[in-house]
Amino acid sequence: MMQRPFTLALVGNPNSGKSSLFNLLTGLRQKVANFPGVTVDVKVGRLSLGGRPVRVVDLPGAYSLYPNADDERVVLNVLANPHDANYPDGVVYVADLTNLEKHLLLLTQLRDLGLPVVLALNMADIAEREGLEIDEEKLARRLGVPVVRISARDGFQVDRLRALLERMVQAPEAFRADKPFYRLSPKEEAVVRRMAREVTPDEEQAPYRLLLWAHHWHELPFLSEAQRRAAAAIVEEEGFQPLRHQIDETMARYDAFLPLIREVVRRPSGEATSFTDRLDAVLTHRVAGPIIFFAIMFVVFQAIYAWAELPMGWIETFFAELSATLKQHLPQGWVSDLLTDGVVAGLGGILVFIPQIAILFLLISILEEVGYMARVVYLFDRVLQVFGLNGRSIVALISGGACAIPAIMSTRTISNWKERLITILVTPFISCSARIPVYAVLVGFVVPADLYWGPFNAQGVAFMGLYLLGISAALLAALVFKYVLKGRGSSFLLLELPVYRPPHWRNVALTVYEKVRTFVLEAGRIILVISIVLWFLANYGPPGAMAEAQQQALTEAAANQLSETETENLVAAKKIQASWAGHLGKAIEPAIAPLGFDWKIGIALITSFAAREVFVGTMATIYSIGSTDDELTIRQYMARDLRPDGTPVFSVATAVSLLLFYVLAMQCMSTMAVVRRETGSWKWPLIQFVFMTGLAYTASFIAWHLLR
Repeated sequence: MMQRPFTLALVGNPNSGKSSLFNLLTGLRQKVANFPGVTVDVKVGRLSLGGRPVRVVDLPGAYSLYPNADDERVVLNVLANPHDANYPDGVVYVADLTNLEKHLLLLTQLRDLGLPVVLALNMADIAEREGLEIDEEKLARRLGVPVVRISARDGFQVDRLRALLERMVQAPEAFRADKPFYRLSPKEEAVVRRMAREVTPDEEQAPYRLLLWAHHWHELPFLSEAQRRAAAAIVEEEGFQPLRHQIDETMARYDAFLPLIREVVRRPSGEATSFTDRLDAVLTHRVAGPIIFFAIMFVVFQAIYAWAELPMGWIETFFAELSATLKQHLPQGWVSDLLTDGVVAGLGGILVFIPQIAILFLLISILEEVGYMARVVYLFDRVLQVFGLNGRSIVALISGGACAIPAIMSTRTISNWKERLITILVTPFISCSARIPVYAVLVGFVVPADLYWGPFNAQGVAFMGLYLLGISAALLAALVFKYVLKGRGSSFLLLELPVYRPPHWRNVALTVYEKVRTFVLEAGRIILVISIVLWFLANYGPPGAMAEAQQQALTEAAANQLSETETENLVAAKKIQASWAGHLGKAIEPAIAPLGFDWKIGIALITSFAAREVFVGTMATIYSIGSTDDELTIRQYMARDLRPDGTPVFSVATAVSLLLFYVLAMQCMSTMAVVRRETGSWKWPLIQFVFMTGLAYTASFIAWHLLR
């Protein structure tokens, strides 16, 4: 008979290194970053301890069992319900050894729930470097739980932790505290007694768990309606004031463990301020802080454009040569055309931007790892409050530079409903990595590649300007929603600023790899499907239309005495206009012509709603079909395209108009689906779509008519 897996939960405050330990124990890959809110969902992995299968659950970071955000509510809902699928048989509580006084509140609450607990004091490597010493035995004796120092970064003493966990799996009772840490007040005891009799009369519950039910009866999803009514009646009849008792309990716990920490932790004397304090005096300064932040962001975006130029050229050359080689060696026919003009052209148009995406994720991951992002949250809280947002909103806004989907999910750390909703609605304005390919192609039509402003590449500066435009649009939209939406007042920011640490390069590399891999696989699948569909739409049309277009082109070529190459190009251009793709583009052309867009751009706009990065793959597919010169890159194909009057399609006016449209429009079905899931209604994604796309159309219309 197969033995039931032992469920082991990893619990701790944000920034404790809990997720790093999860990766180390289970070998699973997961994003790890040094700011709150990274782990929002419950993560599950597996390992074996003492021959028994163990199910490891990585719960979101939380400060206590009195939640202020959705991620903390996940922890409460799991630990307050013994019947939850993720309820643990044992707990590893991960605490930052260098900030122990901030990390023990939740541990004492876990003890009082009667859970078997091991205290893992993480960051032992940093503590040793700082000269910090701790009396583990005394701490374990006074807390009533086993204690082990570890470093999840380099694996220090993780084997010792594993040995403790093997003992826990075999005999969990030995890891339960023999007496409660917090003594209930007479009022709390009276409430707990009645809860045991009237709310859960048929099963035994830990007294502290029943106290939590009295505090949170109105928001615990697992309580039945009858249990809610009974709990509400008890709270009212006993005159129980949850907020007052929560404050009293929290202060009592701190009064008990703070003196203990002062006894067992010895810090080096003679150092007036720590390195972190000295650095924060500059980086969180009201004036210097924002200037440094924008300087860092400027370097990031300059690097995205400048550093990636050489590898992008290699990739473009590779796909051009691959296409030419395939055409040379494959027999002529629809299979060869589909492979070279559909699949290779579409994928080449997207994979060329891997260097830029990798650089973006590399630099942002380093900033997360060293602890700088937490400072950014603190730094901009007061400013963002003016726009109806929260300091934690900056995490979503910055994460939106990578992808709006995880950025919107990270808003679960915002406790105020109105501030969270506004953050969700405006985050897609932030230019995500899917826009990078579009910007990279179109900026070249606006700013020459060889133009420099001082030491800076002008295209890199323009690139930064597009991001600033998206940020400005997000803030202005937030200000509008602040006065339009009704809701409760502003929230208060509760945030721990972690000490500055050198980046864990394995985590950085893992993050870059996973993000680029996800981008390539997810975008690649979309591109592949759309490229095949586009190839079909561009090669086939209404019955007789393609043959008629070919004959018309040959007649024109003969009349104008065109060369063989010019004739082939004219035939290809006429045929794509007569194809289903041409008919689709021409059908929407009247609506987009006022923006300076033609029917080819119209096709790309439609396919971009699957994902913005599809724009480049679509244009690559269309222009590969419309020309026989395979040595030209997508940028050169687009640059030589002419309107009927002989003017270039991609003039400065068109490029600016199209850039504005892609900066401001909602063009991501996946993002809309996530917004619907996070808000629980299609109302908000539809409002978001209409608002953003309407703004994009208006801005593009104005830009086209001013610049043409």
